[in-house]
Amino acid sequence: MASLLIKNGRVVTADSDSVCDVLIQDEIIVAIGRNLPATADQVIDAEGKLVLPGGIDPHVHLDMPFMGTFSSDTHETGTRAALHGGTTTVIDFVLQKQGHSLREALTEWQGRATGNAVGDYSFHMAVTDFNEQTQAEIADMVAEGITSFKVFMAYKGALMIDDAQLVGLMQEVKRHGALVTVHATNGDMIDTLIAQHRAQGKLSPLYHYLSQPEVTEAEASGRFTDIANYTGVNAYIVHLTCEGALNQVREATRRNQRVFVETCIQYLLLDASLYGEDFEGAKVVMSPPLRQKKDQETLWAGINQGLVQVVGTDHCPFLWEQKQMGQHDFSKIPNGHPAIEHRMELLFSEGVSKGRISLQRFVAVTATNAAKIFGMFPRKGTISIGADADLIIIDPERKHTISAATHHMNVDYSAYEGWELTGKVETVVLRGQVAIQEGQAQVEKGYGQFIKRGPTFF
Repeated sequence: MASLLIKNGRVVTADSDSVCDVLIQDEIIVAIGRNLPATADQVIDAEGKLVLPGGIDPHVHLDMPFMGTFSSDTHETGTRAALHGGTTTVIDFVLQKQGHSLREALTEWQGRATGNAVGDYSFHMAVTDFNEQTQAEIADMVAEGITSFKVFMAYKGALMIDDAQLVGLMQEVKRHGALVTVHATNGDMIDTLIAQHRAQGKLSPLYHYLSQPEVTEAEASGRFTDIANYTGVNAYIVHLTCEGALNQVREATRRNQRVFVETCIQYLLLDASLYGEDFEGAKVVMSPPLRQKKDQETLWAGINQGLVQVVGTDHCPFLWEQKQMGQHDFSKIPNGHPAIEHRMELLFSEGVSKGRISLQRFVAVTATNAAKIFGMFPRKGTISIGADADLIIIDPERKHTISAATHHMNVDYSAYEGWELTGKVETVVLRGQVAIQEGQAQVEKGYGQFIKRGPTFF
């Protein structure tokens, strides 16, 4: 049985902070304490370093079919890049095809992930066609450890469901103690604005942004929250971007409703000034789009107020060549942004190092809260005896620069090109195995395991 001892590190969880040792046997943490008398096959001295739970990114799209192409990171390249940045577990989205079953979709995604993932992974099930057959499959999915179901309130004709289907799905999901997550934007309004801009010859990436004003997200977030309140289902809004949408959640708390909220690293750090009349803005064409500075301030405050529980990525990368599909029409630009590798270090540098959030809050929004909301706690998302030995060691003072030339994602640009960060992930341990050491991957494809999830534990 292989053993690993991490000594003298500052071990931080969402609710504790102490200098101590962590002993790992095989894949599990077996002891935590000062000056542990244990011997081990491998010893890492983490003096002066931070030892944190491995990150959990609950919002990624790997090898995803979209707009006539596929996102450019596979389960192999995407989970390896995630590991390099300190994210040890991701949750990918299985997309049901309209007219087809949930089982068919799950089998397709399992075929892409099984034997290929380098890091651990799980699945959400995106329901795009809710009918009697789909309803009957919900129980089977929950039994197999898929306990979250996503709906889209946009992308009519491909992914969007209507409010009648939404009510039916929520009622069925609630019966099984599971969770409904939502892409909350008003698809009908967005489609109308896209058509108006195209008719007027307004075709640059700027009009992607102008086709999705804040009201489209605020209205849909409020409608979803109201319907969730009526049905009583556990509810989670993915990639929330703006003040108007978060204010809908604030209002829900006034009636004692709980709604989980995720934002993404790009909405905290980038803004709509990156959209312009030239095509460069295509690199940050995503849905919802980047917002205003005032929305960034709202989201940072929301994290500290406990209204925003999770910072994910919505990692959905496309090569620059793929983005060119929309060179003459913004509505044909594949929507997505690469961030799976840099989420942890960006949030540490811009959040913790700059005093915007505490270290405990950082651990909560990058790992612990997602583990609790998505039924993986305490196996994942914390440092405790009996938990999976998913740990990262960060040098909090080490500076480094982001560049597409050196990142590990399968994409040939970065929205953070040239950003200098403070705080570097130096060592990543996944289930007791050193997975990343000083920028070198130590585990092969296929090491990642599917993580069967239970109910929300928050």
